[in-house]
Amino acid sequence: MSHAQDSGLGYFSEVETNIPVAAELPPPFGRLEAIIRLSLGFFLVASCAVVLMSIMVLMLPFRLARIRAGNIYGHLVGRAVLWMGRWVPEKIGFERLQDFTPAIYVSNHTSAMDIFSGMWLCPIGGCAVAKKELLLVPFFGQAYWLAGHLLIDRGNRASAIAGMNKTSALVEKNDLSIWMWPEGTRSRDGRLGRFKKGFAHMALATKLPIRPIIVHDAHRYWPARSLRFAQDRYE
Repeated sequence: MSHAQDSGLGYFSEVETNIPVAAELPPPFGRLEAIIRLSLGFFLVASCAVVLMSIMVLMLPFRLARIRAGNIYGHLVGRAVLWMGRWVPEKIGFERLQDFTPAIYVSNHTSAMDIFSGMWLCPIGGCAVAKKELLLVPFFGQAYWLAGHLLIDRGNRASAIAGMNKTSALVEKNDLSIWMWPEGTRSRDGRLGRFKKGFAHMALATKLPIRPIIVHDAHRYWPARSLRFAQDRYE
């Protein structure tokens, strides 16, 4: 039986069960159904991103408003994509974090699935931090950038630091939160990877409290670079 450890910080944890964890997953969707679901999910993300970008263009001088509009997009689209994958998220302890905003929310990263979980959970007024390669994702990457969130060029240290300093000043001035995946890339086996230096830089610059968010076993429900995924409840 697996037990969720309650640290009072807010996280996802495994559902308690007498069945071994390895035996919990149902069979994955068939290839055709998986492709149809992924296609519908991409269409939803892209079409809503186009609408968001149209609004963002009119709000270019107002970064705070763009960040909050992007958060609303994330809440709606993130949850809808999870529904399309027939993943049923259950939040444990997350309500306790509402008293700690603004803060730096750090989440583990093992699958695209936890990206959509993060979009859904990120509080309104939360500025996300991601690597610049996200800009290459059609529609979504451009909407993310227009929404005022931070893209870091890990190959250009000076540019990355300048961007983080600017965002840190914005966060401090306007009582915003930060949401980031400090590992910088997906873990294939579900183990927590080494954090990138940008995480420490943002924490020191903003002096915000750090609130860890954990998504359990996302790499098993939807493995990286795979069209096969399984439906189930997760926490």
